[in-house]
Amino acid sequence: MRSSHVAPDSGAKFPITEFPRVGFLKNLVRSPMIEIGEYSYYDDPEGPECFEEKCVLYHYDFIGDRLVIGRFCALATGVQFVMNGANHALDGFSTFPFGIFPGAWREGFDAAAYATGHRGDTIVGNDVWIGMEATILPGVRIGDGAIIAAKSVVAKDVPPYAVVAGNPARVVRMRFPAGVVERLLAIAWWRWPIDKVTRNIAAITGADLEALEDAL
Repeated sequence: MRSSHVAPDSGAKFPITEFPRVGFLKNLVRSPMIEIGEYSYYDDPEGPECFEEKCVLYHYDFIGDRLVIGRFCALATGVQFVMNGANHALDGFSTFPFGIFPGAWREGFDAAAYATGHRGDTIVGNDVWIGMEATILPGVRIGDGAIIAAKSVVAKDVPPYAVVAGNPARVVRMRFPAGVVERLLAIAWWRWPIDKVTRNIAAITGADLEALEDAL
């Protein structure tokens, strides 16, 4: 009989047997340019295995940008990460992507021009909740513990433990005072071994900061 004290299997694709719309992404993604931490999940009624095709857009090998998502992140249905392949060169007189078409247009196009619009890797921290149909634009960095409201369009970096909403997304509030955020980042419970996380779930979900610091 399975013990109630045993954590979910981090190697499972579908950790909730009766709810297969939820999947641990680390075990579902195939691209070497996407890095997912343990226990981060995607929830979709069409199946979480569609995450790469449905949620990571314009992600081309020849560009080489990465999508990195930390541990214990919750991604709701329809989240979209727009990668650098969506950007057009901005420094010329036209933004039309002549170089993607075959023939003389491609031959006469300077491929280095594409790089001017690249914004680097897209990084999502740990314990981040991204709401339904939120869009994350290229090169954005989202701090640990942040919340992205549904349908937000995130065009710039998000501080740790901030709540952002809107288009463009703006910080609407901080989840905790600055001193508490500093202590939480020092604790970094998401880096703990999973048995230690399991023993301290009551403190993590109950906002018992002293208990978490005592567990260090």
